Amino acid sequence: MSTETHPTSRPHRTPEHIEDATPASTATAWAAFALHYLEMVVTMAVGMVVLHPLWVVGFQVLGLPGALHHATVMALVMATDMSLGMGGWMRLRGHSWRSIVEMGAAMYLSFVVFVPPVWFGAVSGGAMVTAGHLLMLPTMLALMLWRRNEYGDGGHSPS
Repeated sequence: MSTETHPTSRPHRTPEHIEDATPASTATAWAAFALHYLEMVVTMAVGMVVLHPLWVVGFQVLGLPGALHHATVMALVMATDMSLGMGGWMRLRGHSWRSIVEMGAAMYLSFVVFVPPVWFGAVSGGAMVTAGHLLMLPTMLALMLWRRNEYGDGGHSPS
């Protein structure tokens, strides 16, 4: 069996390749990592902007025009919009479904941890939405660092 690769393909980076990395290749990997993080944040925002009007119409059709005024509903809608936007981009970049589901879970969990305090009146709905967004960014970063070989090689992973 040949170990030759196509000239334009990149082998998937594994931990054993990291110790052999040159400073330039390490810097390139971290640059790809940072760019991918930025791309995910942008596609999350695009998901919210593009999909929010559909929720407004959908809730009106269902006779629930004020549903989005409830913080818990709004947080779940935003997590869904961000997950769909980011997940679509990740899939386009060649990420596995596992990676997409993990990042989607990061969107939801960042809000869900604040739901009980809102329900018990300890935290306002607005504070929950803000805190969920703020927690989401380091949660995504932690997940990306945990799987940095996948995110640092330009975003491609085995499916």
